[in-house]
Amino acid sequence: MKLIFAGTPEFAATAMQALIDAGHEIVLVLTQPDRPAGRGMKLLASPVKQLAERHGLPVYQPEKLRTAEQQAPVAAMAADVMVVAAYGIILPQVVLDMPRLGCLNIHGSLLPRWRGAAPIQRAIEAGDPLTGITIMQMDAGLDTGGMLSCHPVAIAATDTTRSLHDKLALCGAEAIVAALVDLPALQAAVVPQPVEGVTYAEKIRKEEAALDWQLPAELLARRVRAFDPFPGTTARHGEELIKCWAAQAEAGGGVPGTVLQIGADGVRVATGQGVLCLTELQRPGGKRLPVRDFLAAGKLAVGDVLG
Repeated sequence: MKLIFAGTPEFAATAMQALIDAGHEIVLVLTQPDRPAGRGMKLLASPVKQLAERHGLPVYQPEKLRTAEQQAPVAAMAADVMVVAAYGIILPQVVLDMPRLGCLNIHGSLLPRWRGAAPIQRAIEAGDPLTGITIMQMDAGLDTGGMLSCHPVAIAATDTTRSLHDKLALCGAEAIVAALVDLPALQAAVVPQPVEGVTYAEKIRKEEAALDWQLPAELLARRVRAFDPFPGTTARHGEELIKCWAAQAEAGGGVPGTVLQIGADGVRVATGQGVLCLTELQRPGGKRLPVRDFLAAGKLAVGDVLG
């Protein structure tokens, strides 16, 4: 097919590579403008743009797609389909109507659960045992379009956003290639999303990183996994802000935030319900370390209260 591809992060690049490998003609790649990144804050191209340039594909990076002038390059392509994956820019109805067969979205959840910007993180945080990929016929709503296919993926007890992302990216790549093979039949049998079971996956905010020790240990352990790799959960120890990258909930109790036990296998901290055992930590400017190596500096002590 003659495709336009719209996406930005690695999740989208995985799908775009699969479409290239499947022999589709990608006539235009839409991705967000280059953004400052890293310590030097140099402009960095998105993973999708980097992939497009390696394959010699034309790239278009508008800030928005609201005006006729911004939309003109899309209209000029006369594409069969636009495939969208984590693009990050709202597509107005006029743009959705430009491809002959419309726009298909690769969404990282089993809709209608976790519509929105952070479905992978919110599924882990909520303790969902199952998520997946939905291939959706896009409309002007927020992930409200009809479903062409759904592909379940189990969430392991050890999954972080990083590991679950990789599983879903591969699943999404396979799902969109399969959907394009049988697209007319899928569109003829499109399933409207149920009105029940709708949840919204709000964007992860940096302010959510701080561990609230009044919360149950089970929730905090899920949040540690959900916020890896971004933004990482944090605990304040005096003037130092420690990042917590791995933790497990255990039985026990005490005054929330109090360090109960320190050992090579973990730092145990009381929470509002249960104990959180921290097993991988990082100091400002340092590396992520197993707790045994982190404790070599000897700054934590039993009885300390973490903020």
